Amino acid sequence: MPASLRQFLSNNPILQRVLKNSGYLFSATGISALISMVQGIITARMLGVALFGILGAITVFTSVINRFVSFRMSELVVRYVGLHTEKEEPQKAATVFKAAALTEMGASMIAFGLIWLLAPLGARYLAKDPHTSIWFGWYGAIALANLISESSTGLLQITDRFRRMAWLQVAQSLITLIFIGVAYWIKSGLPGVLLAYIFGKTFGALGYTYAALREAAQRWGEGWWKNPLKLLDSEWRELLHFAISTNISSSLSLINKDSELLWISLLRNPVETGYYKLALSLSNLVQMPISPLPQTTYTELTRAMVKKDWGNVRKLLKQGSFLAGGYSLVATLGLWLLGKPIITWLYTSQYLPAYPALLILLAGFLVANTFYWQRVGLLAIGRPEFPAQVNFVLAMLKIAGIFWLVPKFGYLANAGLLAGSYILGVSVSVVVFYLTLQQRQQFSPKEVTP
Repeated sequence: MPASLRQFLSNNPILQRVLKNSGYLFSATGISALISMVQGIITARMLGVALFGILGAITVFTSVINRFVSFRMSELVVRYVGLHTEKEEPQKAATVFKAAALTEMGASMIAFGLIWLLAPLGARYLAKDPHTSIWFGWYGAIALANLISESSTGLLQITDRFRRMAWLQVAQSLITLIFIGVAYWIKSGLPGVLLAYIFGKTFGALGYTYAALREAAQRWGEGWWKNPLKLLDSEWRELLHFAISTNISSSLSLINKDSELLWISLLRNPVETGYYKLALSLSNLVQMPISPLPQTTYTELTRAMVKKDWGNVRKLLKQGSFLAGGYSLVATLGLWLLGKPIITWLYTSQYLPAYPALLILLAGFLVANTFYWQRVGLLAIGRPEFPAQVNFVLAMLKIAGIFWLVPKFGYLANAGLLAGSYILGVSVSVVVFYLTLQQRQQFSPKEVTP
């Protein structure tokens, strides 16, 4: 490591903790990404472009419905379990986790019911094949496996169990790869791939849940779940405001960022969905090292803001953006130069139309990665409603753009709309965060120097 970079990192112990904890997740993410890339190559070659697109429609269909009824409990747990932990109020911390888990359980069961109810529509209008309805429904079992996985993830984050999370992530990817290999060997096609995904994701979700419940018992005692919810009577309004705001933000984000394959499946065809699915998969090479950073940064930001440690807040975000933006620029240039050979060699030339979409997406991800902290920063600073407001405006603009442009110009228009929404939404959020930070610092000027 160059001396200048080493000095740059050594100036901020909070950033060091973020990078250390992110390192566990990044190592797991890197291994998982490599495994997922192998999965993707095997699956793409086995299924062909059209079935590869139908696979994307089924998996995203379940994910979108599950997240639509979700309250992003991981973020609520990090904020409020962390808050009560810092205040040395363990009973309240345990009760927040209990309330979050109970809420998530109800939401997961609702999601499972909606998936089965809407599966025939997904098959007809997204896969363009009514016979795939059964697979839309069965894949929804993942919603039940994830009964309290978000709350569990939040607790593991706030207790710094990132290494445990990392190993579970790798194990999930390995199990999925093994079953996909079996599906390829016995030529079971799309049903075999979907079952492989179900087995892998179920293992990961149950693993997170077990690890979190064990952590809760160790920290708060075996009877932590018996704490009465009335301990939170004075906080219900704040907790509900936070949960509803993050749910609205997440639901609107589904339109802006996470339902891409569904729009293309609805308005175009499975072949273009297959191209776009591959473009998104390759763009993960740019996102891969950045994806763990919001989780670990959120934990440290919440702690620093409770202590009114404004100096380290600014330093953490500035240095984090420098590192994330630098990597993203290098990775973007690499894919720009090598994207076509990678697609041709690994996925066959039939997937080459994915390359233009990849280039468009990379422009948006470069901005989003550089300011990876903008959303969790707003949550930590007490502005959970603003991401929802931004996503609402972006959703309206994007829906109009989708119905105007995608039927005419296909998946490339969708890529442009996604990249544009990232650039606009991130830019506005960063400005509002810094304006809010200035206000907080003006009224609570305490600085903590490490």
